[in-house]
Amino acid sequence: MKNYCSFQEELTRRNFLAGGLGLAVGAAATSALAAAQRGAGGAARRIDVHHHMLPQRHMDAVAAARESGRPQPWSPQTSLEEMDKNDIATAIVSLVQPGVTLGTTEQARALARDCNEYGAKMVKDYPGRFGFFASVPLPDTEGSLKEIAYSLDTLKADGINLFTSFGDKYLGDKSFWPVYEELNRRGAIVYTHPTQPKCCNNMVPGVTVSTIEYATDTSRTIASVLFSGTASQFPNIRWIWSHGGGTMPFLIGRYDRLAGERKDPFFPSQPNAERPQLQKFYYELAQANHPGALKAVTEIIPLDHLLFGTDFPIWRTAESVGGVSSYTGFNDAQRHSVNRGNAERLFPRFKS
Repeated sequence: MKNYCSFQEELTRRNFLAGGLGLAVGAAATSALAAAQRGAGGAARRIDVHHHMLPQRHMDAVAAARESGRPQPWSPQTSLEEMDKNDIATAIVSLVQPGVTLGTTEQARALARDCNEYGAKMVKDYPGRFGFFASVPLPDTEGSLKEIAYSLDTLKADGINLFTSFGDKYLGDKSFWPVYEELNRRGAIVYTHPTQPKCCNNMVPGVTVSTIEYATDTSRTIASVLFSGTASQFPNIRWIWSHGGGTMPFLIGRYDRLAGERKDPFFPSQPNAERPQLQKFYYELAQANHPGALKAVTEIIPLDHLLFGTDFPIWRTAESVGGVSSYTGFNDAQRHSVNRGNAERLFPRFKS
């Protein structure tokens, strides 16, 4: 089980910022919201769609699956302090990998419920500052359907958080289709995050799994969703891929060729046939905010489907802010769309 929990090495290696304790509500939250909605010159501030919460019960479950070590402390106040330092008005939070699939089926269901209620409490305690993507206990279909209904109807989650793979199954696997039928019926947003793939652990000595395999697992699962017919079968699901689509922008020629070679009902037999579907997906830019990555993804994906993300507290928020702010391929209007405007259209409740 410890292979699922390699995010711990990232928390340590990347100098995770420990924060304060408890939930500060009332006047402090109102004041923070007012400040967040201002910004320099009255400009609307950023919406971060890739921001992690580390509730204690989840951290306890992760630690129990490890041979040693515990994650460092975190609280909502930790996130708020980082957001305020970096002109982020709102963060939509989600769990770190491996999500809630820890222990027995019943334990996974209970962990999902507890973490989702924690996320909903953050939204309530800090109006306007947080949204959340609810976790579900895939590959448990029955438990996932129950948690989708509770999270979206009762807790008012902003979407559902899935990981790129669950064991040896990628997101296009047809065993997941009963869950997608419900998400499609609801027109739900599905935010995806990479995890350590079952296939590839300690492949290169001295190179952490997250360095190569996380981005690669995103590319694998995008291909899975495309070429299994999942995307075309469930067109109302609005998918968000982390890290600019992983390595997909750099493998696009191979995707193009595969689409042209395949004989199936999902694409006409011609190169580039998968591109319209790729361009319907959304992509957040955490760790894909340097000029090479931005150039690659903007060559393929329309700008109105790009979203701002930080990967806090796993990664450095200032890198995400600086990358988007300094990229010469964006004009001011385009930069505003990435920082906020596109997210406002996808999540209308966050409109200024």
